[in-house]
Amino acid sequence: MALFSSLGEKLNHVFSKLTKKGKLTELEIKQAMREIRIALLEADVNLQVAKDFIARVSEKAVGQEILKSLSPAQQVVSIVRDELVELMGSTNSKLEVASKPPTVIMMCGLQGAGKTTLCGKLALYLKKQNKKPLLCACDIYRPAAIKQLQVVGSQAGVEVFEMGQVSAVKIAKSAIEHATKFGYDTVIIDTAGRLQIDEDLMKELEEVKSAVSPNEILLTVDSMTGQVAVGVAEEFNRRLDVTGVVLTKLDGDTRGGACLSIKAVTGKPIKFSSVGEKLTDLELFYPDRMASRILGMGDVLSLIEKAQNAVTEDQAKKLEKKMRDNSFDLEDYLEQIDMLKNMGGAQSLVAMLPGMGKMKIKEEDIDEKAIYRTKAIIQSMTKKERKDPSILNYSRKNRIAKGSGTSLQEINRLLKQFDQTKQLMKQMKNGRKLPFKF
Repeated sequence: MALFSSLGEKLNHVFSKLTKKGKLTELEIKQAMREIRIALLEADVNLQVAKDFIARVSEKAVGQEILKSLSPAQQVVSIVRDELVELMGSTNSKLEVASKPPTVIMMCGLQGAGKTTLCGKLALYLKKQNKKPLLCACDIYRPAAIKQLQVVGSQAGVEVFEMGQVSAVKIAKSAIEHATKFGYDTVIIDTAGRLQIDEDLMKELEEVKSAVSPNEILLTVDSMTGQVAVGVAEEFNRRLDVTGVVLTKLDGDTRGGACLSIKAVTGKPIKFSSVGEKLTDLELFYPDRMASRILGMGDVLSLIEKAQNAVTEDQAKKLEKKMRDNSFDLEDYLEQIDMLKNMGGAQSLVAMLPGMGKMKIKEEDIDEKAIYRTKAIIQSMTKKERKDPSILNYSRKNRIAKGSGTSLQEINRLLKQFDQTKQLMKQMKNGRKLPFKF
């Protein structure tokens, strides 16, 4: 499901009714505001946050300059978008960096929110920023928590500091000493979580905070829990004075309430969003981009960034050369499929395309399984067949179908798509470079 698709659909339904009316009266705007308020509440947005949001939008939308303008509906949409941006924090909030290394980042949150995996994601993100992070295992209660952190640390290529099940305060202080001694510039502390907030948990977190004076205290919040997430954020912020929030599971069937309420309720910015299960599925949170995605206006900047992260300069040059030489084959086609997977898959990219959020795209229209079948077909071919698909006769296709668990029709469909791709590349090769910038 596309991010906040239900909320986006309802808001765009309201806007479409306004657009059809041309000139707007104050009464029509008030009716639209009532519908938007209902849409926000159904998306599990905090009641007071929804009320304040509608009050601000209404105040701006019923101004005489709006009502008398040539396109009042478009201006109302613009006001709603601007207020959504303001609601989520106006600008991207960057991580604080210590004046003298190491920078200490303390991660906290309830059990099940994805905190330990997030530690690995953040470590990998910082590593890509040419930082040298150290993971610190301070969750000494949950079975296999230390092992889990070691696994994600290994996947991220980052060292994990652990001392078994001794005092969390002692582990945190020793990790910082270790980081200072061996040149680590960032320490990410994975603290203990609970199924629900309790006094023992909070007291330990307060003791760790007091002992190591972290530059950042990031709260991991499961966005799929809606208003529960906002309540959790309020309590953690009251006790720890968190510096920022990381929303996890934004790739799931989330209604958006947590995303739209947390900043307004806690006053603390959303710094990152986790949009998948891979360690690479961590994004800086940009309120303006998120507002555009919610309203179906796309998020081209994030799409470009995903492309840049998925495609190396060498890969881009290689593909450009293939296009110029007209030597693009099924081996290259297979590489492009893997590239798409690295960008998060077709479904996660749809909401980033302008206008696509307003279209009712069903899950079956973007068949992720078809991508795996396509890979299976190509991988069942010989190297010679991949280089020159024109040699694929009935006998060869029949062998490939059996080997890939597909049908002759699917193989023919793939070959047709491949031919169309080559035709498109022919049109692009006349002196034009690939649309990637490095």
